[in-house]
Amino acid sequence: MNRAANLKSSTVVETRTQDQTDSRLRLYLSPAEFIDSDHERIQAKARQASGPAADRVEQARVLYRAVRDEIRYDPYIDYTDPETYRASSVLAKGHGYCVGKASLYVALCRTVGIPARLGLADVKNHLATPRLLEMVGTEVFAYHGYVEIMPGREWIKATPTFNVSLCQKLGVPPLEFTGESDALLQPFDGRGREFMSYIAQHGTFFDVPVKFLIGEMVRLYPALCQPGGLRGDMEQEGAKR
Repeated sequence: MNRAANLKSSTVVETRTQDQTDSRLRLYLSPAEFIDSDHERIQAKARQASGPAADRVEQARVLYRAVRDEIRYDPYIDYTDPETYRASSVLAKGHGYCVGKASLYVALCRTVGIPARLGLADVKNHLATPRLLEMVGTEVFAYHGYVEIMPGREWIKATPTFNVSLCQKLGVPPLEFTGESDALLQPFDGRGREFMSYIAQHGTFFDVPVKFLIGEMVRLYPALCQPGGLRGDMEQEGAKR
């Protein structure tokens, strides 16, 4: 009787654990207010970009490239505007900063059935342009946005921040993502100089914590956070470095 009872108890625990796991994964497949994977523009882009991709790993890879290279990295956007963080708005504008691009990649992955969530971390950027460093006032960029996805059995990290053309201007190899292992940020530029490093993690999120981010960006970087955004082109600035 004891063995039978123990077996039944074990089965119940395993079933409950599986149900909890499935529930968490369903959460990261669901649309949110800012990671609006149910928006028709997001769904159309996911279908167009993933095309005939054979499996979820390949889908993750091609959607990553679409966000990385088709959405221009722009640090001079309006950080006080909630639309800066909304996936469908970033797609429509064709440019955004790291959190907006991460939001878009999460939305596209969820649309094709890949569990995905937003991550936030502080990074040290050693090779930003002089103007951007002046606006930020430090080499530490707080609340950098990255993505965690689960195309297989494990969560892996990806950062579709810097488009290829910007990387070329900055002398940095573009960050490639296989869809099977982490791709966070380039630690060195093309000449072996230190480029980016992670210094603090703030966790992962189902949706973009927009009100919190707006408040923190204004508090930390008042010169950068001007209503309407700043005028600037980081690629042009990078070409002059």
